[in-house]
Amino acid sequence: MLSPAGGPVAVLALVIAGAVALLTVHTAVNARLLRRPARRPSTVEVAVSVLLPLRDEAQRVRPCLEALLAQESVPGLEIVVLDDGSTDGTADVVRAVAGDRVQLITGTVTPPGWLGKPWACHQLAGAARGEVLAFLDADVILAPHAVAAGVALLDGFDLICPYPRMVAATPGERLVQPLLQWLWLTFLPLRAMERSPRPSLAAAGGQFLVARRAGYERAGGHAAVAGAVLEDIELARAVKRAGGRIALADGSGLATCRMYASWAGVRDGYTKSLWASFGSPAGAAAAVLALLLLYVAPVALIPVAPWAGLAGYLLGVLGRVVTARATGGRTLPDALAHPVSMLIFGYLTARSYRLHRKGSLVWKGRGVDTLAP
Repeated sequence: MLSPAGGPVAVLALVIAGAVALLTVHTAVNARLLRRPARRPSTVEVAVSVLLPLRDEAQRVRPCLEALLAQESVPGLEIVVLDDGSTDGTADVVRAVAGDRVQLITGTVTPPGWLGKPWACHQLAGAARGEVLAFLDADVILAPHAVAAGVALLDGFDLICPYPRMVAATPGERLVQPLLQWLWLTFLPLRAMERSPRPSLAAAGGQFLVARRAGYERAGGHAAVAGAVLEDIELARAVKRAGGRIALADGSGLATCRMYASWAGVRDGYTKSLWASFGSPAGAAAAVLALLLLYVAPVALIPVAPWAGLAGYLLGVLGRVVTARATGGRTLPDALAHPVSMLIFGYLTARSYRLHRKGSLVWKGRGVDTLAP
């Protein structure tokens, strides 16, 4: 029997466990509904341009380029690469690997009102000839059929994100990177996102984005998101505002991506953008507190309410396992550290807002929040 002092705490633990159970069920439903590419996509019959912006990527662009040059079932694939002011010989690596098989252009100085990546993508889109535009990051390595499969997934949509399998090696990566897929599988109703015209109900990942040129241009292209730190999500919202449709898909069989190779990279990469993810500091505080209550508090409650606390913790772990199985990630033992991941996420969010308020957020040598209100 629960003691009087433990009663309210035990009830709280049960309520939290119930909420986590509902969210984990939603994760499982989304995982089942997640769109997946065809195993053997047919030959693409429209002109496709792959657009690759590069800034100081000499150390990791080679595998990306080699995979692009090996694409199958996309006759006449156009590959346009932009060197965005690199100082490490990135352009020389592109020429050595690809020669004249890609169109290499030199980016111009970022104009007022723009951030670096949207400006680079805007220039790339202007140089491309394809009816379909596939935007790619340098840390993405495509399977031979990836572009063809991405184009096939566009059926009925104007923009789709085949989310790559996130490669995580160091402890910092393994604690943080899986949260990318877990967050949208857990909290975003995927089918409602596809059907709803609401721009706020949108998600995307800029690592691998495929768009119909007509829908992209109708939305204003990257000019519509010129000053956006999260230009991928804002582009998806712009497509919705213009009457287009967007979707997410499991791209774990199409592409791999190792965004960061160290804790410092993870820390700085998330710090530069988390402040732009929640709409306001109050929204960020509410979201982080909710995550801590749902996924960290159960562990703290185990001594007082053992069964309810343990159930809440294990249900949170199960949500991570479901996400990993659906997106090609690690399951156990990584999922067991989910409460630690939540604590780190809270720290990174607080750090992002602190540095944003100071105006000291920098990425690849350029300020990223100078346009923020």
